[in-house]
Parts: sequence; structure tokens; C-alpha cells
Amino acid sequence: MPAYLTYVWRPVPGKRHAFPVAATKLAPEETATAYCGAEVEAATLHDLNEIAWILEPTCMDCWKHLAGNPPTR
Repeated sequence: MPAYLTYVWRPVPGKRHAFPVAATKLAPEETATAYCGAEVEAATLHDLNEIAWILEPTCMDCWKHLAGNPPTR
């Protein structure tokens, strides 16, 4: 595992996805792609409230990808 963080978890409508750190630096109108392939507007990665962190379930496809077991499709 790298000595520094290369991904971040963000709750977006539907699930809490993992994104490359670079996705947090995109312009709001750009598209961010999660490790599972889900695409969201970069604006949804900012200004998150605590309730969203609690309510949105973790994307297990992102989880598997980061664990080194990419989902099979």
C-alpha cells in the first residue's frame, strides 16, 4: 500500500464511492469517475454534509477494486 492516500470516499446520490484524489480537483462542471466506473458531476464531490455520509451505503464494487479484487462483470 502506498505511503500516501491515492483515493477518497465521497457520498454521492445513491452510494458512497471511491474516487482518485485528482477527482477532487476537477472543475465543478467536469465529470468524475469512481473506481467502479460510476460517473458523477465533480460538483457533487464537494460541500458534503454528515447525513450523506451516514445514509449512503458503500459501493462494494469500489471497495473490491481498492482491495485488489476488481468486480467481475
